[in-house]
Order: sequence, then structure tokens, then C-alpha cells
Amino acid sequence: MSIRKKRTLNLLDHYNYVDTKIATEVTRRTLVLILAGGEGSRLGELTKWRAKPAVPFGGKYRMIDFPLSNCVNSGLRRIGVLTQYKAHSLIRHLQHAWSFMRAEIGEFVEIIPAQQRMSKEWYRGTADALYQNIDIIHRHSPDYLLVLGGDHIYTMDYSKMLMQHVQSKADMTVACIEVPRMEAREFGVMSVDENMRISRFTEKPANPEAIPDKPDQSLASMGIYVFTTGFLYDKLIEDAKDENSDHDFGKNIIPRAIPNSRAMAYTYRDDQGKMAYWRDIGTVDAYWKANMELCSIEPELNLYNQSWPIWTYQVQLPPAKFVFDDEGRRGEAIDSLVSGGCIIAGAHVKRSVIFFATRIETCSMVKDSVVLPGVYIGRNCRINRAIIDKGTHIPDNTIIGENPDEDIKRFQISEQGIVLVTPEMMGQNIMYDGTLIG
Repeated sequence: MSIRKKRTLNLLDHYNYVDTKIATEVTRRTLVLILAGGEGSRLGELTKWRAKPAVPFGGKYRMIDFPLSNCVNSGLRRIGVLTQYKAHSLIRHLQHAWSFMRAEIGEFVEIIPAQQRMSKEWYRGTADALYQNIDIIHRHSPDYLLVLGGDHIYTMDYSKMLMQHVQSKADMTVACIEVPRMEAREFGVMSVDENMRISRFTEKPANPEAIPDKPDQSLASMGIYVFTTGFLYDKLIEDAKDENSDHDFGKNIIPRAIPNSRAMAYTYRDDQGKMAYWRDIGTVDAYWKANMELCSIEPELNLYNQSWPIWTYQVQLPPAKFVFDDEGRRGEAIDSLVSGGCIIAGAHVKRSVIFFATRIETCSMVKDSVVLPGVYIGRNCRINRAIIDKGTHIPDNTIIGENPDEDIKRFQISEQGIVLVTPEMMGQNIMYDGTLIG
């Protein structure tokens, strides 16, 4: 190798080292606040006893595990989780799964319940949630604040967004993805110039603005924001004084701040430059679909990426077990996820996500369904396109998902025909087998 080539490689290594060192310093000076107090009413009975971020997902996780895992994998270890609505199961999960941080070296996942610090009201919006905890933000003295939702499913290296924020000298940066224009009506939509500076931001517009060179696409907010701390303090205090405000980032803080600040967009792409995986699973249909996507041979969300693990609390359970190999009575699962502690006893499972500690008895069939933890499905049952909530006991010979007229008498049916079944709908107490739903 020539001397010149060696010098070039050494110089590149130096730049990589410097970039890594700067990114590490930026993450250390960043406080993460995860908004996890959402009611999630569009998920129906799934959020009757739990906050939306505590809803199980993907066979063994909770929704909150995804943004938290992204933080840890991105080198961000100063994290506050703001809770409010029916938070018991969420808090219990955070205590079990996320208490491994070392406070003595400045790491923490701190649970911040709604405490009515500023008034006797609960959080009036996403911005008010931060305003009511502004003393906690002051105590940690961050240079930057990363604000996340606790109920979206994706994997993302936040340090890249933070570095763009710092290098562009932005006051605030909003993460965005490209979505079909008509679908963008459910999101905050932004307009940007050639340098990705935001010129306009509209929350849930009836007629979303298209990307200039892509008339069928719009730039939609992911609900992920980076703020320079001093800038955010000013905006939160200003918004709190406005009696006509909804005290929401998308409706108030961001649109009002754009004309007099440096607001930048960060387009979230994968390593190949394509729009990366991100799901807002706010409805029963979206929840079912996102789980079903995991059953694909090569799903967009790779849960098996060892370089980006998704952390969670794992109950100590034995391996999944498949028993009986008789014709018509064979324990098998095809194109499915089956978690630990499950027993598939002479039953057929196809294109389904079966959470841990579930038992499916002889001659039953579960197809295109999501079965949450601790469910018991008796003999000779047929379940199709359904979500079975935690701890539900399905009696022998039960048929679900084949006759909508019969299903609607007992269960909740979504717009796209997904049947949601809970213990209460089956006439069972919310305490089943000693396990509280949550």
C-alpha cells in the first residue's frame, strides 16, 4: 500500500472518530421525553384496562419497548416517560423491563406520572405535558430535548437526527416520512424548501400539500421532535399563557414557531435511501395488520436484527411446544410467530402471532389472528381474522370470524371485519387464572 493511500485511510479514520465522538457528546447532552399518556380510544377494548403504549405487540413486546430500545441503541440513556391514562400496567412493565440503567453514571428511565404541578388539570395536550414538567427538564439541564411518542412501531437511530439538528443549527427538527397524499390527512403535513427547511406545517389537513416533485406524496410528521432547550422553554411558556391554545405540538407550537425560527425536517430513510418502516397503529385494523406483517418471510420490521435488539421484560417460560402428529390432529404453526410457554396441542396455526403462555387444544384452527398472552383456546375451535385479548378463555367448539351476524352479538368488529374478543365479552371476570389484564 502506498504512503499516500495510508495517509488517506488514516485521515478517514480520524474523521470517523471525530464524528463518533461528537455524536456521543451530543447524545450525552440530550434528554429524551416519551409521551406515553395517550388514551388510545380508537383501539377499543384493547385500551379499556391499559394505556396505549402498554398494548402488547409482536408476540412478546409492548409498544413502549420500541422507542425505548431505539433510545438505548442510539446511545441515549437519559429518558423520562410521561404517563397519565390508566398507567398501572405501563408503569409495572417499565419497572420490570427498564430498571437496568445505572443512575450513578447518569443513566435512567424515569417514570414521570401526571402530578398537576402547574394547576389542578391533567395534561391538556402534548406541549402542556412538557410544560407541566418544566422543572424536571431544568433539573437535568440538557442542551437538547428529544420528544417521542410512546405508541409507534419502528426502529430508528435518533443520533443521526440529533446530528443533523446540531449541524444545521436548528431551533427545532421534525422527523418525517413520505406517505400517499390522501393518507396524510391523519398526520401533520409539512412543506420544505430545497434545504429541508420547513416553511409550513398543518395538522391533519383536509387537502394535504404534495411534495413538489411527487404529486401523489406528502411529507408527514412522525411525532418525533428535537428542540434546542432554550428555544423550547420560551415556546412552552408562551403557549401556556394562550387560553385559546390546544397546547399541542402539531396544532400550536410548531406552526406558530416556523416563521420566526429555524425549523428543519429530517426525512427518515433506511440504509438504502428508501422510506423506512414506521407504523402508527392507532386503530384495531392497523394493529392487526402490523402484527400480521411480521408473519411475512422477510417483514419490513426485522425483529431478528442482532445489531439493533428490541428489549423487553421476559417472563421465565419454557420453550414453545408442538405435540401430536396424527392426521387431523397435528400440532403445527405455519408462517407464524409463536412465543415461549405456548403449547400447540394437535392444533393448526397459520399466519398468526401467538403471544407467550398460550395453549391451543386439539383439533382447533387459528388463522390470520393475533392471540395475546395467557389465552386458552379449547378443542374444536375455529378462529379467523381475530384479536384475542390477554387472559381470554375460549370454550370448546367456539367459532369466531366466520359469521359476522353472530360475532357482532358478542364481540367488537372493526371496519375491516377484524373481530376483537376480550374476557369480559366471553362473560369472564377481568381476572383470569390469577392474571390481571394489562
